[in-house]
Amino acid sequence: MAIFLTKDSKVIVQGMTGATGMKHTKLMLADGTNIVGGVNPRKAGTSVDFDGTEVPVFGSVAEAMEKTGADVTVVFVPPAFAKAAVVEAIDAEIPLAVVITEGIAVHDSAAFWAYACEKGNKTRIIGPNCPGLITPGQSNAGIIPGDITKPGRIGLVSKSGTLTYQMMYELRDIGFTSAVGIGGDPVIGTTHIDALAAFEADPETELIVMIGEIGGDAEERAADFIKANVTKPVVGYVAGFTAPEGKTMGHAGAIVSGSSGTAQAKKEALEAAGVKVGKTPSETARLARAALSA
Repeated sequence: MAIFLTKDSKVIVQGMTGATGMKHTKLMLADGTNIVGGVNPRKAGTSVDFDGTEVPVFGSVAEAMEKTGADVTVVFVPPAFAKAAVVEAIDAEIPLAVVITEGIAVHDSAAFWAYACEKGNKTRIIGPNCPGLITPGQSNAGIIPGDITKPGRIGLVSKSGTLTYQMMYELRDIGFTSAVGIGGDPVIGTTHIDALAAFEADPETELIVMIGEIGGDAEERAADFIKANVTKPVVGYVAGFTAPEGKTMGHAGAIVSGSSGTAQAKKEALEAAGVKVGKTPSETARLARAALSA
């Protein structure tokens, strides 16, 4: 099983013909992703050869969906043009838009998220500033390395790309149903709670690993949700135990103000909901192993 992305997903890439889009389209194809097209209005009607796989380029998301039946778009569009690209995907009502782009203005992210809500949330947005999501052995939409893990029993939701990769590698012998990188910006689409609900409903996910970080209250809200709605074991990690107060750290959303948003406060909220929280990624992996063998 999987959440949000399966072997049947038909994926298009907005920005496929740019350097980053080309690089990661090639990697996604190597992971078995069913990429059915790219989108670039200036190169519509052409195609790109990826080691013998010809991928057509369309003028718009709507045209790509009409011609191919695409139901997922991965956005590799530069920050200045990303808002227009996501709005185009929302207007086309594609079911899933994975926004990889880093450095999108918070105002732009807020605008396209509000637009998606206004349009009835027909398009699930993952990101921005995220590594995307992977269902090992089936499909990979984004930049998560496809060779660090295998299909298995764990569901992973994470704010951090690199910590996603580390956790997947540390637990590679057990494997994952799906891993979802939701991004660390102040405004994101899919949240910890959305992924927790999907993993709770997935019969093949036996344990959930949740990675958060300092700043905001997303982890505290997730803790409340877990307490009320999640029956499966959850283990967690919160990045930023050593972060100085009042200083933005890495992700735009990772800022501590007073006692609000600290790693310790998040750890306590999660533990109060029955989540075992590691102080390091490796300790979190050990807790996951222990929970699965209990």
